[in-house]
Parts: sequence; C-alpha cells; structure tokens
Amino acid sequence: MKSRLRSEIELIKQELWSISDDLYNNPELGDQEYKSMKKLTNLLYDHGFQIKRGIAGRPTAFKAQFASEKKGPTIAFLAEYDALPGVGHGCGHNLIGTMSVGAGIILSKLLDEIGGRIIVLGTPAEETNGAKVPMSEQGIFNDIDVAMILHPGDQSYKSGESLAMDALQFKYTGKSAHAAASPEEGINALDSVIQLFNGINALREHLPAHVKIHGIISEGGQAANVVPDLAIAQFYTRAKTREALNQVNEKVVNIAKGAALMTGATLEVSNYELSYDNMITNETLSNIFTKNLQAISPYPVYEAKPASGSIDMGNVSHVVPAIHPYIGLNKKGLIAHTKAFADQTITKDGHQALIDGALSLASTGFDLLTDSVLFQAVQEEFKQIKGE
Repeated sequence: MKSRLRSEIELIKQELWSISDDLYNNPELGDQEYKSMKKLTNLLYDHGFQIKRGIAGRPTAFKAQFASEKKGPTIAFLAEYDALPGVGHGCGHNLIGTMSVGAGIILSKLLDEIGGRIIVLGTPAEETNGAKVPMSEQGIFNDIDVAMILHPGDQSYKSGESLAMDALQFKYTGKSAHAAASPEEGINALDSVIQLFNGINALREHLPAHVKIHGIISEGGQAANVVPDLAIAQFYTRAKTREALNQVNEKVVNIAKGAALMTGATLEVSNYELSYDNMITNETLSNIFTKNLQAISPYPVYEAKPASGSIDMGNVSHVVPAIHPYIGLNKKGLIAHTKAFADQTITKDGHQALIDGALSLASTGFDLLTDSVLFQAVQEEFKQIKGE
C-alpha cells in the first residue's frame, strides 16, 4: 500500500512544481504571504482538506485537516512560505511549503484505509517572527502526535539541533544638548550603547563556545553636533539550551544596566522579535524519516550539522515529537540566504528534491499510522526527554 504514494504524487507533481515556482517568482515577506497562503490552501481544499485561515492571531497562518473515520494518530506536516528581503526565497521556503502540502495530499489518499488524521500547518514568518512560537504557546499542537518539516540544503542531512535565541533590544534615553557649546548639559545615550558593546565584547572571553551574541546600533543620533538623547541597540543572543541562554541574558542585561549607570541614561529592555527555543530532535522519528529518504533519493544523507542558527521549529519540539531534517538540492557548498540558493529551487534538482521530500515525509507518516510499535517508540522517547 505504501508504494501507492508514488503513484499519487505522479498525479500532482506538475501542480506542485508550478506552485513552488510561482512562490519563487512572487516572494512575500513574513506575515505578508497572502498570495502564497492562498495557493497552498486552495490546493489542499481541492483535495478534500478542511481549511482554517488566520489561526494563532496570524492572518497568513492556516490549519488544513483531513480526518479518517478510523481512529489513529495525528500527523502534522509544517509549511513555511516566507521569503527574505532582497534575495527572495534564498532559504527555499517555496519548496518547504509545497513539500508539506504535497506530503499531506498524497498521504490523505490512503487515510480511509489506514486511519488517523493529517494536518498541514501553515507557519508564517519563520525568518523573523516565527508563527510556530505562538502556535506552540496557544495549544495548536495539543491534539497533534508528531510534527515534521523538511528544509532544503546543499546536501541531505539528518535532523539535528538548533540554538535557543532571544532578540533583545536596549533603548537608552539621555538628554540632548549642543555638543560643542554645552556638552555638560547633555546625557549621551550613544555612549551607553558603546559601553554596552564594550561590555559584551569583554564578556565573550568567559562564555562557552556554543554561545553567540551579535548586534547592531539601530539608532545612534541625528547630528554630530547634538548630544544624542536616544540610542538603540539590537542583539541576537543564542545558546545551546534555553536554560543556558537565560543565564547569558542575565549577564548581558546586567552589562546594559551598568552602561546606563556609567552615563546617567535610562534603560528600557525589550524583545523586538519572538524568542526561539533550541531544537530537540526526536531520534526515533529521525531514523524513520532517514530510512525513507535513503530509499527514495539516490543521494547520501549525512549526519546532522552542528547547531549554529535558530529556528522556531525548536519551540514545537518542546511540546510534541518533531524533526527538522534537510534534503539536498544536489549542489555541494550551496549557501543559504543567497540568490543562488533561491535559483537552485526551480532547477531540475530543485524539482526532484520537492518530489523526493514530499514522498519521504508522507512515507514517514504512513509508517507511524500503520506501525503502532514505531509510533509508541517515538512517544516514549519524547516522554523520557521531557521527564514525564
């Protein structure tokens, strides 16, 4: 029966390629993906899925559901479809969205016989203000048993780790004055920001290797002869776990407070984007997916890369068993977040990755829906990690 998935994807592959290419040609930034969402949900609707748009308070988010009359697990395929400014789909989200939609559709054709439920979740703005964060907090995953997403890469890699991340903003308010005639009357907010950077640079020597801190001065004054009364710095802080990151943030915030004391400015600390938790790969689920991908794709699947960036799928992995593997675009050394990466998604190799990826996701869902031993093993690993 599992072999039928190949027949099903042959029926829709041209449409999947067309949608992915259309997303490439018409990229939309996070939380503005109205046309992209419409194309993906229209295809799901045409194949019998029930659609809810605007979930979790995000207008371009959606939940598409296909349920069998037979009871069984609920498998979720997560779709991303936001682009990057300047480079379009330089992270391949046009492929991610269509792969998950394709996987949901072809697996739904077998559902009346095998039982269970399929959900395709549209998760906007992964690059900036990831919708998976409020979805995780608002209980969207409470009735989901397993969540999967597949990301394009230069080559195929197993699901691994990602770093927890916070987006911290430090706003210093001082007092303006003539910088030459009466500087003693002013309080230089920009000096606070400079001391903040100096303090963080000194802190780096005493941080573990997995911690990353990088930032910019987003506002630092308007004219050189006016003491700046407002200065703003924005940082990303990252660490291997949420617990470790919280400890780092405490040190960074104390440095920020000290910088304010040094100059007399007042400080306001806030988050300018949502926080991402570290990714916890469910290794049992990852092994099932890897086996399916190796059976479908002729290219090797490499071990997971060391954690470097941050993804909102991390938040999902803390509430439900999850994986975030990579499927290769058959171009070793291809760098994400570039125009070259985006261009590769609409090549023959990009189209083949889309089909192989959708098949691998659907095949993994099939295994979980039809093999209770495998499904329970996934759940048990998750419970052990969470200490339940």
